[in-house]
Amino acid sequence: MKNILYKNTKISFTDSGQGTVIVLLHGFLENKKMWQEYVALFSENYRVITIDLLGHGESDCLGYVHSMEDNANAVHEVLDHLKIEKAIVLGHSMGGYVGLAFAELFPKNINKLVLLNSSSKADSHDKKINRNRAIKAVKQNYVNFVSLAIANLFSENNRTRLADEIEKVKIQALKTPLQGIVASLEGMKIRKDRESFLKQDLFPVLLVLGKKDPVLNYDENSTQIENTTAKLVSFDDGHMSQIENKEELKTILLDFFE
Repeated sequence: MKNILYKNTKISFTDSGQGTVIVLLHGFLENKKMWQEYVALFSENYRVITIDLLGHGESDCLGYVHSMEDNANAVHEVLDHLKIEKAIVLGHSMGGYVGLAFAELFPKNINKLVLLNSSSKADSHDKKINRNRAIKAVKQNYVNFVSLAIANLFSENNRTRLADEIEKVKIQALKTPLQGIVASLEGMKIRKDRESFLKQDLFPVLLVLGKKDPVLNYDENSTQIENTTAKLVSFDDGHMSQIENKEELKTILLDFFE
């Protein structure tokens, strides 16, 4: 584990392998440990960086709102520290929001972008209301909120089949401090819409969506790459393609990285 300071705040990361750089950004309530299996595979031929986003894993909280731009700047700080000028960025869910913010702020540093169960669209009015409800719920009952939130990321038919995996994700999620959860919810709620940025076609983009995703509506989010050169990969499962569709996803990602 390695650390740097961004705005006097500890940011934790890992650095494995050699070659073209791949940056893996986890989602809300996750941390860099979720990528271990992918790091083992990718680092055979690539240099792989995993980063704990603000208030997650072993990275500290920066404030009461962790904007996607703050997270993107922290990612840039890590890459700058490692003297990395260009990278393939893969972001899961909230990590995808951060990846897009990074791409907009530092377009010259992006080689390719993978949006894994993520979106370039801003929160709708209803989604913002749900974020506020989530903030209230986690303050009232932290353990209950986290446990329910994790189970609800998987498609219903996978919740029994992947019970052990879900439990592992919950254990890691429960290490996320309350402030980190609230600050991320606040940051996601106010994030800007980057659909028009995606349509600029500045670099290759791969969008991976689950047709039974309980968090991101498939039909609504598959439209974000219309009139672009981005590729869409669809799975018949939920929001956690890196677990629910692990083996297929590994093959698809390695093809895209080449």
